[in-house]
Amino acid sequence: MIRQLLRKRRKRILVDINTQKDFFLAEGSACIWNHRRVLAHVRRMMAWARHNDIPVISTCEVYSNNNGNGNSNGYCIDGTEGQSKIRYTLFNRRTDFPADGRSDFPTDVLRRYQQIILYKRCVDPFAEPRIERLLSEVIASEFVLVGATAEGAVKAAALGLLQRNRNVTVVVDAVGSHNRKEAQLALRKMQTKGAKLVETRRIAGISHLRCIGICRCPSCQPNLKATAGL
Repeated sequence: MIRQLLRKRRKRILVDINTQKDFFLAEGSACIWNHRRVLAHVRRMMAWARHNDIPVISTCEVYSNNNGNGNSNGYCIDGTEGQSKIRYTLFNRRTDFPADGRSDFPTDVLRRYQQIILYKRCVDPFAEPRIERLLSEVIASEFVLVGATAEGAVKAAALGLLQRNRNVTVVVDAVGSHNRKEAQLALRKMQTKGAKLVETRRIAGISHLRCIGICRCPSCQPNLKATAGL
């Protein structure tokens, strides 16, 4: 067992799933359709976690250049810019662990760091031993999920946590998707299994800042110009 995870009961943990450039920027290899709206809410949730000292468990997909892991779409390739995380999803006190099939952790990992970044070579985070161990052993009253995609890794994470009798909240406007219909079906399945579906304002309040501050595509550019003075 991971000793410090059992030391005291945590109220909430933010689970940040695949907030990477390939998923969230227009030039990314697998950009979600609603990226501008979702990015604004992801940024708000990250600010909430920083302000309230909420622990963050981040997962990132990473695939080899030879597509040997079934990554036929060519996204999140190891060493590329698209595989890296959006800058405002990175905390100062953070550490990361590779996808190497191991399950070990330092005994003081959550005492020393606010954010743990875990890499995975698949969609389902529970298929990686280290992620499976951390999400199974960490004690929290609620796991709050944001990221991408609703029909993919977010659904897999939510269902895996629910199977382990965890309380799961999915922040629906901070979750992106590639297919609207499949995303709606996935959200309904999560809700049927016991997940709570909420909007960002229910947790982090309302922000008047609409500048997402990273994407330069035409749909985001007007918002950047309009808020340049904020």
